[in-house]
Amino acid sequence: MRRFVIASWLALCCLPAWADGTRVVGRVTRVTDGDTLWLRVEGENRKPLKIRIEGIDAPEACQPWGREATEALKARVLGRRLEAVLRARDSYQRWLGTLWLDGEDVAAWMVREGHAWSYRFRRDDGPYAVLEREARQARRGLFSQPDPMLPQVFRRWHGPCPPRAAS
Repeated sequence: MRRFVIASWLALCCLPAWADGTRVVGRVTRVTDGDTLWLRVEGENRKPLKIRIEGIDAPEACQPWGREATEALKARVLGRRLEAVLRARDSYQRWLGTLWLDGEDVAAWMVREGHAWSYRFRRDDGPYAVLEREARQARRGLFSQPDPMLPQVFRRWHGPCPPRAAS
């Protein structure tokens, strides 16, 4: 029990003491899917931060356009230097954040190019609703598909995607 308490204390004391709105700069080391990536913060000797891009919802990996969304985000940011504005952690312990690549909002780019939806919550169409409408009208990306399904609806109907085999 004593080891657990000590290990828990060490883990808590060693977590970054970042608050809402903290800005960090780093390089993207990995892209998990169309709305999640890993950022190695400059000047930090810690593991990269797992960041969920705030304001968007990209297709699940096993969902139509999921692979394309992931590949689009990879092509755009992998190995690149980004600025992240961190807000909080989600229920999966990922940081929620807004990402900027050379002054451009990465989430806005994903929605504008048709690789993600503006994140909806209750009756709110989300922060990128105008960009999503434009992508739909232009039939870009996932909006070129017949009746694309929101990830939250896809998960409700099909459950989570099976774990991917290590490559």
